[in-house]
Parts: sequence; C-alpha cells; structure tokens
Amino acid sequence: MNVRTLKDRTAKGLMLTMTVVAILTVVAIAVGLYLKSRPVLDSQSLSSLLFGSQWRPLKGQFGFLPFLMGTVWVTLLAIAFALPISLFTAIYITEYARPMVKRFVFPVLDILAALPSVVYGVWGILVVVPWISNHVAPHYVDFSTGYTVLAAGIVLGIMVLPLLVSLFIEVFSSVPAELREASLSLGATRWQTALRVVLRRSLSGILASSVLAVSRAMGETIAVLMVCGCVVGLPHGLLDACYPIPALIANNYGEMLSIPLYESALMFAALILFVVVLIFNLLSRIVLYRIEKQNE
Repeated sequence: MNVRTLKDRTAKGLMLTMTVVAILTVVAIAVGLYLKSRPVLDSQSLSSLLFGSQWRPLKGQFGFLPFLMGTVWVTLLAIAFALPISLFTAIYITEYARPMVKRFVFPVLDILAALPSVVYGVWGILVVVPWISNHVAPHYVDFSTGYTVLAAGIVLGIMVLPLLVSLFIEVFSSVPAELREASLSLGATRWQTALRVVLRRSLSGILASSVLAVSRAMGETIAVLMVCGCVVGLPHGLLDACYPIPALIANNYGEMLSIPLYESALMFAALILFVVVLIFNLLSRIVLYRIEKQNE
C-alpha cells in the first residue's frame, strides 16, 4: 500500500507541476510581450494606439485601428463562410452517411488539415484572387486586384473548415444513440432529429468548437498575408484590401528595427492579438458555463 500511495502522490504531483508550468507559460508570454511593448506605451496613449488610423513608423505614429479592423473582417468572414458548411457536413456524416462514405471523408479531412498554410496561400493567389478580380469585382467596383478581404476570408475559411468538421463530428458522435432512437420512434424524421435533438444537445460543444476555430483563424499568418493585399487602411467592404495583425508582424518584424519604437510597436501588436484571443476565450467559457447550467 505504501508503494501504491507513493506512486499515486508522485503522479498527482507531476500532473500538478505540468499544469502550473502550462499556466505560467501563458503568464510569461503575456509579461514578456508587455515588457517589450512598454516603450511605445510610454510614448503614446493607449487610446491613440488602439483607435488611431495613422501608421507612419518614420514619424513615430503607430495607429493600430486598420490592423484591428482587418483582423476582425477577415476572421468574421472566414467563420461565416466555414461554420454553416462545417455544420451541414458534420450532420450528414454522422446522421446520414454510410460507412463507406465515412472511410473516404475522414482521410480527406486529415489531408486538408495537414496541408501547410503556404499551399492554401498559393491556391488563393492562383484561383481565388483572379476569380474575384475578373468575375466578382467588376459587378461592384471599377477595378480590383483581387487581393481583398473577400479573398483572405475565403482562403482562411477553407483552412479552418477541416478543423471545424472534425470537431463537430466528435461533438455529434457524443450524443447518446438512445436520444436519436427515442426521437425517431416518436415519428420524427432524421432531419427533425438532427435539428431538434442532436444540434440542441450539442450546443455547448458547437460553441466551444467555434471559439477554437476563431482563435485559430485570428492567428493565421502566411496564407492571409499572401492574399489580403497588405494595404494600411480601414476596409469598408469585402472588395477592399486589408492588413490583419498577424500579417503586420510577419511582414515587418526583423526589418527596419533601427527605427525608434518600431520593434516595441510590433510587440504591442502581438500583445493586442494575445489579449483579444484571451478575452474571446474567457467570454466563451462564461457562455458555456451558463448553457451547461441551463441544461442541468
């Protein structure tokens, strides 16, 4: 018994240590980014940094509003594009598809999830950008290069699509088969069962999966960088170019660091992205907690 107790305590202590290390890693990242951002925070007010639209590093002007809005536009468009497709795909696979179809779909999803982001970016340049420039934009504007919010949103939405489908399949598969059988035995169709039983039961899982996808989309860099246009300015529509925060950091870090405050401004951009993702995840956890309480 002493040996078993020792093993149990050792395992508990090891897992507690790993948990503390994980939490401290997040704290260390936040503290490190804040310390690196101090010079630009000391030189300018937080409001001017977050809500200013002038980006002139040579003059010491660092307005991050265009980059914030670019990130929001691209992320929301990507999720709006990917979420319904992922939901219907997952419902079909779990509720309607035959085993042979599932054996074909799962490897395809794994391949899509494993593709490097630069491959999606090249595909966007070769297919999505010309399609927007030649077929979509002429109906709404006089001229567009195709490197737009719409192109970035489509590419990013396709990137998160396999992740969402895989997560939704796991969520729907966790719904007890007895609930489906009870619904079908009462005369409900498969679609009614999926809509009123499976989806309703899986609401918290759908929300958690969507939050994970949003976090992934916000931090995506290379593919978005290749098709967004990288123009500093507030996007006013889907056919405008944009400049998300990850693209700003990837495009400029390591260059022009001799300019005063430039490195600090880029670290502040990383801190903004970190805080936005953190707040978004915390709010989603609160919503999930309330949903679970209501379902009890």
